[in-house]
Amino acid sequence: MLGIIGKNGAGKSTLLQLVGGVGQPDEGRVKVRGRIGALLDLGASFHPDLSGRENLFVSAVIGGLTRREAARRFDQIVEFAQLESFIDNPTRTYSTGMQMRLAFSVAVHSNPEVLLVDEFLSVGDQAFQSKCLDRIAQLRSNGCAIVWISHNVKQVQDFCDTALWLNQGEIMAQGDPTEVVAAYSTKFNARPTAAPVRSCTGEVKIRGVRLLDRRDRLVTEIQAGDAIGVEIEYASQVRSDNSIFLVNISTADGQIYLNTHSQAAGLTLPLVPGIRKTKLNLARLDLSGGQYYVNVGIFPADWGQPHDYHWQRHPLVIQGSNPEKSILHPPRQWETNVGSPLSIEGQ
Repeated sequence: MLGIIGKNGAGKSTLLQLVGGVGQPDEGRVKVRGRIGALLDLGASFHPDLSGRENLFVSAVIGGLTRREAARRFDQIVEFAQLESFIDNPTRTYSTGMQMRLAFSVAVHSNPEVLLVDEFLSVGDQAFQSKCLDRIAQLRSNGCAIVWISHNVKQVQDFCDTALWLNQGEIMAQGDPTEVVAAYSTKFNARPTAAPVRSCTGEVKIRGVRLLDRRDRLVTEIQAGDAIGVEIEYASQVRSDNSIFLVNISTADGQIYLNTHSQAAGLTLPLVPGIRKTKLNLARLDLSGGQYYVNVGIFPADWGQPHDYHWQRHPLVIQGSNPEKSILHPPRQWETNVGSPLSIEGQ
């Protein structure tokens, strides 16, 4: 996964056009092996008088699927886009966000071997954006090469294997994302919001993180005081007698309000090559209502360089009024001086 950064006019979108075959370079050659998919101007090809269903099939065929393949993946595409109730309506009745969700879903279900991405994360709300990132990560783990343009240097630093800084068509820096982002930020006095970890070894990859309720149903929202499970699916390339799985919960500004890990629980979690799952169960989460992120990391037993770390990629909304302006929301009860209980709403 290659992340490309640079100010407006640096040549980022031009480079994608050359890779995609829309334009031809004046000098040199661009070689691409495999079928290209693109997340560029999402929904631009939709005909407003066609239904979502009809536009889905047209876009899927343009994207390289046969009509039979598109029909086989139809339900998956619609479910991912969250448009089950609207798929037979004309797309002129869709909001811009609905059109973009459908276009994104079609593109990522067309099994591209090379994916070109140009600032697609204006798609939907935070929960849907997180689902988009998970799908991008799944494509990458399945061997899809991804070229990603972004003005969000934190995302490039967190998600990409290598980074490229362009300035007026010239390469200013290329290599490790942390180093390239640091050089870019120093040049333009930017302040990247970095995850609080060093670069990862990649020997163990987090394939997916699922937030589950008490009945193991997928959730993105819970009530204050509800139980929640954090299921981590990971793929290891190494064998180790022990490793550390870390889970913390933070707000958007990076403030961590819960931090726990397997070592503190006295667990020995060996690594073996292959795909495995582990799960953390929290009997109740007593945080006040608001927007949070569940962050997950896998570390060696000596807390050295992390194998993989997901920082602010898995949003969680906690529902609940907050008249007290506090962060913690534990069960509580007031009593009057005569012993008559006066309850304050809470679990």
